[in-house]
Amino acid sequence: MKYFASVVANDMATMDLTLELSKNVLSTNNVWMMLSTALVFIMHLGFAGVEAGFGQAKNTVNILFKNTVTPIIGIISYAAVGFYLMYPGFEVPGWLSFDGAGWNLFWFAPSTADVSAGYADGGYTYWTDFLFQAMFAATAATIVSGAIAERVKLGAYLIFTLFFVGLVYPIIGSWKWGGGALDEMGFYDFAGSTLVHSVGGWGALAGVILVGPRIGKYVNGKTVEKPGASVPLAVIGVFLLWLGWFGFNGGSVLSADPGLVSFVLVTTSLAACAGGLGGFLAAYFAFKRLDLGMVLNGILAGLVSITAGADVINPAGAVLVGFIGGILVVGSAVLLDKFKLDDVVGAVSVHLTCGIWGTLAVGIFSTNPEHSFITQLIGVVICGLTAFISAFAIFYLLKKTVGIRVSEAHEKSGLDSHEHGIRGYTIVFDE
Repeated sequence: MKYFASVVANDMATMDLTLELSKNVLSTNNVWMMLSTALVFIMHLGFAGVEAGFGQAKNTVNILFKNTVTPIIGIISYAAVGFYLMYPGFEVPGWLSFDGAGWNLFWFAPSTADVSAGYADGGYTYWTDFLFQAMFAATAATIVSGAIAERVKLGAYLIFTLFFVGLVYPIIGSWKWGGGALDEMGFYDFAGSTLVHSVGGWGALAGVILVGPRIGKYVNGKTVEKPGASVPLAVIGVFLLWLGWFGFNGGSVLSADPGLVSFVLVTTSLAACAGGLGGFLAAYFAFKRLDLGMVLNGILAGLVSITAGADVINPAGAVLVGFIGGILVVGSAVLLDKFKLDDVVGAVSVHLTCGIWGTLAVGIFSTNPEHSFITQLIGVVICGLTAFISAFAIFYLLKKTVGIRVSEAHEKSGLDSHEHGIRGYTIVFDE
C-alpha cells in the first residue's frame, strides 16, 4: 500500500513538473511571438520612411498619412473578415472557406479563446496568433502605397486597401498557410516571398499601370529623375525594415525554438548583405555611379528573396539568393522605366520581382528534397494571376467610379497643401 501511494505521489509530481514546463515553454514562445509582432509592426514606420524619403517634399504629408492609415484599415479589416478567410479550417484542402465559429469567438465569445499550451502546439496563444498575422496582412497593402505615391487619390487608395487586405490577401494566403490546395500540392513559402511580398507587388503593378506615371516622369523617350525629399529618411526607413525582418522571418518559426530561430536570422541577415552588394555592383555597371538608392533597394531585395526559404536554405545558398535578388532589383527597375511604368520607391522591383525569385529559389536551394521547382512555379503563377487580376479589377472599378488620380493642378503643386492643408517641410523664421 505504501509502495502504491509512493508511485502515485511520484506520478503526480511528474505531472506537475510537466505542466509547469509546458507553461514555461508557452510563455517563452509567446513572448518571442509578441516581440516578433512588434518588430513587424515597426516595419510600417520603415515603409513610411522609405516612401517619404524617396518621394518629393511636396507630397510628404500625403505619403505619411497613407502609411499611418494603412495599418489601421489593414488590422481592422483583417479582424472583421480576413483572419477567418485565411485560416478557415479546411476539412478538405480547397480554395475558399470561412471560419464562422472563429468569427463568432473573436467578436462575441473571447473568453472561450484557447490561450493554453494546447493551441498551436504551445507556440503562442490565440490572440498572439491573430495579431502576428494581422501585421503581415497590413504589410501587403503598404507595398502598394509606395509604388503609386504622389498621384493617387487618397480615398481610392484606402478603398483598395480595405478590399485587398480584407479579401484578396487572406484568400490567397489560405491556399498555403491555411491548409488549402497549394499546401496540399507541396508548395512552400516559409514567411511570404509570394504570399505577402509578390501578392503586394502584383497589386502595386496593377496600380502603376492604371494610375499612370507622374507628370513629367517620361519626356521624349527619356526618364526624368524626381529627387526625393530626404535621403537620410530613406536610409533610416530601410534599416527599420531590416530590423523588422528579424520578426518577420524569425517570428515565422512560430515558436522560440533557439536553433531554428537563430538559423533563420543568420540566413536573413546574410541575404540582406548580399542583396545590398548585388544592388551596389549592378547599379555601378548600369549607371556608372555609386547609387545609394539601389544599395538600399538591394538590401530589401535580399530580404524579400530569402523570405520564402529562410529556414531551408543554407547560409551559402542564402548569400547567392540575396546577391541575385540585388542584381534583379536593378534590372527590374530599368525595365519598368523602359515600359514607362512609374514606381516611386521601386516596390514592384523589390517585392514582386524578388518575391517571385525567392519563391522559385526554394525549388533550387532548399535542403528539403520534397521541395520542387515546378511546384514552386505553379504556386507563383496561381497566386500571381489571382493577385494581379483582383487588384486590377479593384483599381479599374475605382477608376470608372470615384476616380483614382488627382487633378493635374494638384499633382503639380503637391498633394500636401490641397488634401491636408499643411506641408511636411516648413521653415519658419521668427520676426
